Amino acid sequence: MRLDKYLKVSRLIKRRTVANEACDAGRVSVNGRTVKASYDVKPGDVMEIQFGARTVRLRVLLVADNVGKADAGAMYEELP
Repeated sequence: MRLDKYLKVSRLIKRRTVANEACDAGRVSVNGRTVKASYDVKPGDVMEIQFGARTVRLRVLLVADNVGKADAGAMYEELP
């Protein structure tokens, strides 16, 4: 699944266009590398997303096309 779609489906970023812009601005890195929105997300990937001054670090647990709002948090785990 594309990175921008994963960010939207997992509800880390509200809209896919905003996720795409975050990737283009270099605010999203996977496994220590800055990646484009077309990156293919796989379970086990470690992702860092910069939201202004705050950085969120997480590990991808599940990649699914359709996930309900209640189950979106099960797609990843936050890392310290």
